[in-house]
Amino acid sequence: MQRVQQIRVPFDYPVVFTRGVLGESNRALADALGRREPDRRHRALFVVDEGLRDATPGLLESIAGYARAHDGRFTLSGEPLVVPGGERAKNEREHLDRVLARIEKDKLDRHAFVVALGGGAMLDMVGYAAATAHRGVRVVRVPSTVLAQADSGVGVKCGVNLFGKKNFLGAFAPPFAVVCDSAMLETLSPRDRRAGMAEAVKVALVKDAEMFAWIGASATGLVAGDQALVTELVQKSADMHLDHIANGGDPFEMGSARPLDFGHWAAHKLESLTANALRHGEAVAIGLAIDTIVSEKMALCDASVPERTLATLRALGFRLWDDALERPEHVLAGLEEFREHLGGELTVTMLTAAGAGKEVHEVAAPHVRAAIARLRAEER
Repeated sequence: MQRVQQIRVPFDYPVVFTRGVLGESNRALADALGRREPDRRHRALFVVDEGLRDATPGLLESIAGYARAHDGRFTLSGEPLVVPGGERAKNEREHLDRVLARIEKDKLDRHAFVVALGGGAMLDMVGYAAATAHRGVRVVRVPSTVLAQADSGVGVKCGVNLFGKKNFLGAFAPPFAVVCDSAMLETLSPRDRRAGMAEAVKVALVKDAEMFAWIGASATGLVAGDQALVTELVQKSADMHLDHIANGGDPFEMGSARPLDFGHWAAHKLESLTANALRHGEAVAIGLAIDTIVSEKMALCDASVPERTLATLRALGFRLWDDALERPEHVLAGLEEFREHLGGELTVTMLTAAGAGKEVHEVAAPHVRAAIARLRAEER
């Protein structure tokens, strides 16, 4: 006897863009917590990125004040937990353990919440802790960086690094809700603001030529921190990522094709090779540069594609070289790690034009070496 079991589980989560999320009159976060059981008073553990705390005077007091103002909707399970941001959150096991310990200590159940305020790496770590505790405690993300609001913070993945490999431990666990606060972007350093823009360039390159052109035309204002332009960039990028997750046919990446990982095979390896001295977005910018040049070398696109891509990245302030590239064989090892992460067959996106990608299953080492040589000649 054989039976084919089919399970269909619909997922839905709101992604809200607001300003001043912890303002006592702002209902976005409270409404997100109560959206399924509006008459229930929920318990919530707030986990805060220490970089956001340090850049936002009175943040922990604001959390307490917001909880008091919305006491009928939710209550704090205890004092907010502060953890490091950046790749430290994903590299150092102790931070994952601290979040799990608080979930256990505060006796959070599967109808309670972990509310995570911070950058993409910290959200990944907290999301993984919540996804594995009780097989899934609800998570509300409040992404605080350009990268997190434009890309990772609105998606369905979480994870931590292990064995020197990016996201070796992880899960697909959609958040309960995402609430993006544009005011938090004003706390970022120019470097961190710029780093997050690489993911917007990425999704435009594989999905939308018009958006790619808009980024190039808006580069001066984006670099200067024009809040209207930065907010528009974030929302455009988030919309495109969400559309791909919902309508791309493979939200949990059961196959091998991952267009939203364009440029990432090299980026992940560069992060490891530099011990995370390169921000994720900075590594992605170099990865995009390499793969657009490789696309031309493979005769998939004409020379204007890498020329425009490199010009746009440089206009945004990215340096498209790091000394880790001096040993191309180490960078090329990232292809094998990427193949393993995909599940067997190497599948990477290359460009046929700005705004259009094509999946390929081989990347010739000489093409990668030629791309690195070009960046060395142009950037050093």
